Amino acid sequence: MKRPLFYILLFVVSLAFAACGQSYEQKQALSKKQRSEAARRDSAALKIATTPTLDCLPLFVALEDSLFQSGGVDVRLRARTSQLDGDTLIEGGHVEGFVTDLIRAERLKKRGTPLRYVTATNSYWQFISNRLARVKELKQMSDKMVAMTRYSATDYLAGLAIDSVKTKHEVYRVQINDVDIRLKMLLNNEIDAVLLTEPQASTARMFKNIVLMDSRDKDIRLGVIAFREKALAQKGRQAQLDAFVRVYNNVCDSINRHGATHYRDIIKKYMHVDDKTIDALPKLHYQRVAPPREKDVARAKRYWK
Repeated sequence: MKRPLFYILLFVVSLAFAACGQSYEQKQALSKKQRSEAARRDSAALKIATTPTLDCLPLFVALEDSLFQSGGVDVRLRARTSQLDGDTLIEGGHVEGFVTDLIRAERLKKRGTPLRYVTATNSYWQFISNRLARVKELKQMSDKMVAMTRYSATDYLAGLAIDSVKTKHEVYRVQINDVDIRLKMLLNNEIDAVLLTEPQASTARMFKNIVLMDSRDKDIRLGVIAFREKALAQKGRQAQLDAFVRVYNNVCDSINRHGATHYRDIIKKYMHVDDKTIDALPKLHYQRVAPPREKDVARAKRYWK
C-alpha cells in the first residue's frame, strides 16, 4: 500500500473512533438529562398507590384509556398487592394518595400523617370459610385460623365477626398482607377462613367456599381514597385533584353504564383473575366522588381509642 493512502485511511479511521467516542459521551449526557427529566415529571405527577381490587377499577380504567391524560392531569399508579405497601408509600411521601380503608387511614393519622378523605369507595369484605374446614357458622370457628391484614378493615371485621359469637376455643388471626396469597391459601386448603373483597371474594365463592359474614349486612362502609394533606398543600396539587375528581366521576358513570365486566381485560391485567371470576362478579355500583359517612369515620376513630 502506498504511504499517502495509508495515512488517509488512518485519518479516516481516527475520525470514526473520535465520532464514536463523542457519540457515546453525548448519549451518556443525554441519558442523564432524560433520567433527570423523568424524575422531575414523576415528582410533579399525582401518584396513587393501588391494590389488585375492584375498588381501584376506576383508576385502572382511567389510566388504560388515557382519560387522565385527556383530562389534563398526569396520574401515575403504584400497583401493590398489599395494603401495607401502600401505607409505607404514603408515610414516606412517595405517593400523594392511596386506595385504602378507614381503619388503616385513621391509624396513619394517629401516627402523624394527616390525610384528606377525597371519596368513599364501594369496597365491602366477606368473611369466607374454607369449604373443607367444615365451618358453616361463625361459632364453628373455634380453634381455627383466619387470614387478614393487621391494622385494617379485615382485622376490624374479623374481630367483629368473632366477637359476635361465643367459641369454645380461641380463633387465631393470621396476618397475610398480600391479597393474592390470602386467596391462594384458601384455595390450597392452607387456611380455615379469610377476609376478602372483590374480585378475590368472587373467586372464593366460585369454588364453593362459604360466606359467614358480609360487611354490607352490618351497614359498614370503610373503603376510601385518601391523600396526604401536606402533598395537597403544594403548588398546583389542588388543580390536579380537581381534574382527578372530574375524570373519576366520568369513569364511574361509564362503569355503571356498561358494567364492570365490560372492562374484563383491565380487570385481568391488574387483578390477576380469569374470565370465570369476572363472569361471576356481582353487579357493582360505583358512586361519584363523595366523602365517607361520618358514622364510618367515627367507627374507625373509636377503634384506635
